[in-house]
Parts: sequence; C-alpha cells; structure tokens
Amino acid sequence: MKTMMMKKTTLGPSGIECSAIGLGTWAMGGWMWGGGDNAAAVVAIQASLDAGANLIDTAPAYGLGRSESIVGTALKGRRHEAVIATKCGLVWHTQQGTHFFEEDGHPVYRYLGRESIFHECEESLKRLQTDYIDLYITHWQDSTTPVAETMDALLALKKQGKIRAIGVSNVSPETLAEYLRHGPVDAAQERYSLIDREIEQTLAPLCSEHGVAVLGYSSLALGLLAGPIDPAREFKGDDQRASNPRFSEANRSKLKAFFEELEPLRARLGCSFGQLMIAWTIASGAVSVALCGARVRQQAIENAGAGAVELGGDALRAIETAATRHLVNLA
Repeated sequence: MKTMMMKKTTLGPSGIECSAIGLGTWAMGGWMWGGGDNAAAVVAIQASLDAGANLIDTAPAYGLGRSESIVGTALKGRRHEAVIATKCGLVWHTQQGTHFFEEDGHPVYRYLGRESIFHECEESLKRLQTDYIDLYITHWQDSTTPVAETMDALLALKKQGKIRAIGVSNVSPETLAEYLRHGPVDAAQERYSLIDREIEQTLAPLCSEHGVAVLGYSSLALGLLAGPIDPAREFKGDDQRASNPRFSEANRSKLKAFFEELEPLRARLGCSFGQLMIAWTIASGAVSVALCGARVRQQAIENAGAGAVELGGDALRAIETAATRHLVNLA
C-alpha cells in the first residue's frame, strides 16, 4: 500500500510531478559497487514505487546499460506509475569527444554531439522498454561540442515526444547559464548532502532564479551518512568505497560521535539515521529531490520512509550543530 505522506515536487518548467525522494540505481549496475544482484534490484525498484518514491534515476553508464535494463524489467506493467530520469553523454559506441574512464574494458567518452544523443536515446528507450523518457539529463559535459548543438538535439527529442523534460548534471553555473540561453532547463542534478554543500553557494541560486529543479545525488554520501559503520566492515572488489579516504577508520570514529549526539533526536522522531539525513536534505531548501541509492527492498523502503519525517527548526539546528562539531574536517 502506498504511503500518503510522501512529499511531492515538480521538475521545473515541465510541471512533471514526482516524489521528493528518488531512487538512485547506480549501484544496481554493479560497476564500482562490487557487483550486483539483478533480481534483488528489480524487487527494490518495485518496493520504491509501492512506498511512494516514484522518481527512478538511472543512466547508460551504470553498468554499461545494465541498470537501465533492470529498470525496464522492474517497470513492466507499471511504467505509468514511474517518473524515469536517465542520461546521455557518456558513450562507448564512439571515440568522439574526450576519454573519461574505462568501464569493464570499454573506453568511455564524454560526448554530447547531436547524432550521438539521438543514438543514445534510442538505445535507452529499448533498454527501459518504454517509448518516452520523463527527464533526459546530460550526464557529464563535453568540451568538444557546443552547448547550442546539444540543446538543439534535446529540444528535437522533446518535440518528437521521446523525452518530456531536459536536465543537466555536473555543470558549472556558467555552463548552466549557456544551456538556459538556448532553451528551458527543467532540472540540474548535482552532488548534495550534509557533508557536500558546495552548490548552496554556486549552482542552487542560479537554479532558483530560473525555476530549475535541483536533484541532489548521493544524499547519503555513498552510504557514509546512513548510520554508524562497523569498524570491521570491508568493502571488496571494485567497490569505490574501499579506496575512498572518507571511509577511513578515523572518519568512522567521527561519524560514530556524530550519530551518538543525534541519537535522542532520532529516537524522538522514530526514524533511522539514514531517514534523518534524507529528511534534512529535503528540508535544507537547496534541492527539490533527494536521490538515494538502494540495491535491496528494505533499503528502498527505508529511504522512501524519510518522506514522512518532518523536521522542525529545533531539529534542523541540532543536526547543523552536530555536523559542525564532528564533520567539518571529514576528509
């Protein structure tokens, strides 16, 4: 049964309504996350919908199409319930643009040329098993292609009905301003959490001025803010957290102290630490949507439950105070 307490928002000028908490599917693709379980991921996506979190965020680069295919499988018979966001601009079908990284032996390039975007869109539609994408986002920016050309392609796809709204990700304020000179931008997707707040001073003001919705990704900072991490836990395989200095033993101790200070607040609100951090993200005012990754059913349900957590002024001040005390110098 769907919760009636999920907060809602709209994706900029498009007017598309969606949940204020979105499901991020990067980890479902397996790459940089130590592999994945397709069946469990399908169940997690369906559980997210059931819990009222209907924005599903994916991308071709998440497992070289694997994540999109999982989303397509999960939404069979339920496409009308979901708002799908996917991306373009990280390609492996061509060597145009600039080389970015290697994924499973494939060189991946940043490229946002017109014909490439058309090709990517068709491939995504096939994997997602749909005939339209709600929000189509330029994943990373391409210095070799004029923004005018990229935007022209996106506007053409919108006119054709293959996409409903246009988004950008990993952009500078200057690049966003250039996009806006060539047409409406409905959403900007950027990293944002209690410990990653740079956009409050850079991109968020410009988005607010132009009515661009902000989708904050990594709301739990790759799981760092989900709650105390067992000091003995090891991240294996290609899991990026194994080499991320933020997950050091020293930082785990700082986070332990941070969560201990917030335990009375968490208990009073009757939520998990992860839900508390997601609720803060929404209440901060910097983002319209908090994107939260999940790979299994319970994670998806818990993340969506943050949509029912109300934080008053005292709660927000308590979180800010604890963060200042314990997290300011987090590596």
